[in-house]
Amino acid sequence: MAYRHIYTSESVSEGHPDKLADQISDAILDAVFIQDPMARVAIETMVGHGFAVVSGELSTHNAYVDVAQLVRQTIKDVGYVSTDLGFDGGTCGVMVAIHEQSRDIAMGVDRGGAGDQGMMFGLATTETLELMPLPIAVAHALTRRSASIRREKPSLGLRPDAKSQVSVTYENGMPVEINTIVLSQQHSPDVENSIRDIVRAEVIDPVLAEYSKFVKGDITFHINPTGRFVTGGPEGDTGLTGRKIIVDTYGGLCPHGGGAFSGKDPTKVDRSAAYMARHIAKCVVAAGLAEKAQIGLAYAIGVEQPVSVNVETFGTESIDLQTIADRIKNNFDMSPAGIIKHLDLRRPIYLPTAKNGHFGNASFPWEDTNPAAALKS
Repeated sequence: MAYRHIYTSESVSEGHPDKLADQISDAILDAVFIQDPMARVAIETMVGHGFAVVSGELSTHNAYVDVAQLVRQTIKDVGYVSTDLGFDGGTCGVMVAIHEQSRDIAMGVDRGGAGDQGMMFGLATTETLELMPLPIAVAHALTRRSASIRREKPSLGLRPDAKSQVSVTYENGMPVEINTIVLSQQHSPDVENSIRDIVRAEVIDPVLAEYSKFVKGDITFHINPTGRFVTGGPEGDTGLTGRKIIVDTYGGLCPHGGGAFSGKDPTKVDRSAAYMARHIAKCVVAAGLAEKAQIGLAYAIGVEQPVSVNVETFGTESIDLQTIADRIKNNFDMSPAGIIKHLDLRRPIYLPTAKNGHFGNASFPWEDTNPAAALKS
């Protein structure tokens, strides 16, 4: 008898306050890396009604960034350009409290060790072309489409903040059909009576057309279920860097070690090792060694090599699991320095990761599957 169950994942738009905070943190990281690729950066941001606070650690030899100006520009680039929208990047207050990285931490990092302890996980699955789980792939597609249509058609009255949630029916571990879609879209007061029709026609239906294979029965739609979403962004809710870690990864279909990504340079394995775990998992699937692969890595602060490397293929492997694990260890250097070199991470590539998840975008280096050839034999 077939086992049927439902998996649900969510995404939030670039105008969501937590994602806005992530983008500010990564914009600062990119700006520093343009001038000093060897800098140590760990930036946290909080945004609220009319203000932004930036704190954390920054150690650099020659980089200078006008943090307040960059914060305001990032906010405006997202679309918050007027108090009528609830937030104005041009007039908001910005408080900056940044200091150097602890010398105690730096000692371990300087000799090639991890910048912190922790567990990191990566996942790849044949459910979608980008080898991502279907629920999070569709959820991201909805918020990405929301941002695109808002910019292309300002007359529709869409505003920057939005949230999506997608529930998918699985049968024996594989997706069968999309079951429920939730989408809450911030809007101007002028379109309150028509916002549901606008969102359905301009955002949801075009995305479902991309995933028509999984549109089989009646889908339940909850569009702006409270009835009104005019107050949004930092006016409606405080935003913090790193508060959407499951949105950033696999939508709950994979464990998460707990460490956030945004604002951190790649010596922080919270970020770089999670990217490497995804890269390895994707190469395993691309090589045909499994239909689904999950890689788990764990590190000790100041120690070069991971203290554990775990491989899980959920019974979908085409060869012995130990052989897969051995091939991974023989072909990938999982030290922080090895990861940084292999994925070329000391460059300003991070702001785009803070918008629609850190995985599934073919332009990110950890999505490359060329090394899969080495895993086949």
